[in-house]
Amino acid sequence: MSFDKTGTIIEPGGPQVSGEACLILIYGAPDLGKRYALTHEITIGRDATADICVDMSFVSRQHARLTCRGDSWSVHDLGSRNGTQVNGIAVTNPVTLDNGDQIKIGGAIFKYVAGGNVEALFHEEIYRMTIFDGLTKVHNKRYLLDFLDREIARARRYESPLALAMLDIDHFKKLNDTYGHQAGDYVLEQVAGAIGSAVRREQLLARYGGEEFAIVLPELTPEQVLAFCENVRARVAEGKYVFNEETLSVTVSVGAAMLTGSMEREQLFQAADAKLYEAKRRGRNRVAMQS
Repeated sequence: MSFDKTGTIIEPGGPQVSGEACLILIYGAPDLGKRYALTHEITIGRDATADICVDMSFVSRQHARLTCRGDSWSVHDLGSRNGTQVNGIAVTNPVTLDNGDQIKIGGAIFKYVAGGNVEALFHEEIYRMTIFDGLTKVHNKRYLLDFLDREIARARRYESPLALAMLDIDHFKKLNDTYGHQAGDYVLEQVAGAIGSAVRREQLLARYGGEEFAIVLPELTPEQVLAFCENVRARVAEGKYVFNEETLSVTVSVGAAMLTGSMEREQLFQAADAKLYEAKRRGRNRVAMQS
């Protein structure tokens, strides 16, 4: 991903307002990292005439509007079919935005940035995008691979144990097909939160891709790794998932493997992945671990 010095800026029509703020596209649509300067009242939608055009199926033609009063920006939903959210909460009345708020428009997420040094905040957010997943707010695959390489080297240097766990949301395609991709996004966010609540500082949770997550577990014995994975599986299974007044059944399958011998990163992934598929073959919502 590459960016110019200042990012991309649009200048929508309408009365000009004072203040310095912008939106940054952090998830879901093409042009990730694109910056939209907020200098006028703007509309967001699928229609080509919208000031910010988001050409995605779950975005209404005229989806939302941002307006300014003084130095404060507010977001209004324009009666969109799938709604507008700020920090995961549906917008029913105009919501005044604070620096760092996340605005979800269909499957796209924008981050609102405002404050004394918008340029610095913008570049900080671009850096965050290189290591975090915009939807689930956990680390991404790129950061996971770098972290795991460091932990493998550390485990070899100190002859300490290291494990990798791979988790996959069961029947995720069926959930998407039945309830829609908005429900799928909701489940991904909730599952990431449930798993993250069990992860300690020295460990790492990352979104590996799609509906799959990975956890790096340093300094744990095989028995402790198995207990940790069972705890995570139970947390997800016991969670409450309600989307559009529908209660969803959500479980994960988990595969785990210990670093052994001269095993390299890809071999560790293969070992954990093989156990993940074993857990799914055995009926899902269970843990399989390298013996």
